[in-house]
Amino acid sequence: MLITLDNVSMDLNPTKIIAVARNYREHATEMKVEVPSTPSIFLKPPSALVGDKSVVILPSMSDRVEHEVELAIIVKDRMHKVSADSVDKHILGYAVIVDVTARDIQTVAKSKGMPWTIAKGFDTFAPLGPRIVSGEKIDTAALSIWLKVNGQYRQQGNTNQMISSVVQLVSYISGIMTLEPMDIIATGTPSGVGPMQDGDFVEAGIEGIGVLQFKVVREA
Repeated sequence: MLITLDNVSMDLNPTKIIAVARNYREHATEMKVEVPSTPSIFLKPPSALVGDKSVVILPSMSDRVEHEVELAIIVKDRMHKVSADSVDKHILGYAVIVDVTARDIQTVAKSKGMPWTIAKGFDTFAPLGPRIVSGEKIDTAALSIWLKVNGQYRQQGNTNQMISSVVQLVSYISGIMTLEPMDIIATGTPSGVGPMQDGDFVEAGIEGIGVLQFKVVREA
């Protein structure tokens, strides 16, 4: 996927997308689940990745597909077991990502104690953009984050509400799995997640990064 970093076009081709569940307390509350004592992570396939002004496809096998706007971390270089105070030098930059979720499929999987892979893994379920802002140019400690559907706000929050910070997440995840250049970490979503319908126009923004846009189309 082509994207710009400091106005230079580059190919974003991650080996994996790591997503963090329940990293905003109010989102955990709306989902009626407990806040985990350590970060709860899952994987989305790189094939889910699409760029700005793309199309998100609502799969025929799901009747409820929801939006989750998140701050995305783009990994700069290979790292393993990196301490929190060394994380910054390993981050290429930040972008907006929407963790699209087939909520009905996820709900059934949860009830059976099964993985969420299908609910999170459809093609187009990880729109990212509109650009990457280098780590040196942005402080992620307190950025407004929001999402609109057809011009109406659905989600509004701030990265200062994250339970685990950027450096805590990267350090924790790198202690579990080796992170490769261009890997993506989605850092969790604020409250207000909700369904998307055929024909919807979605805008997702983070202060200092910009606004990611995409259309929603039901699978034929």
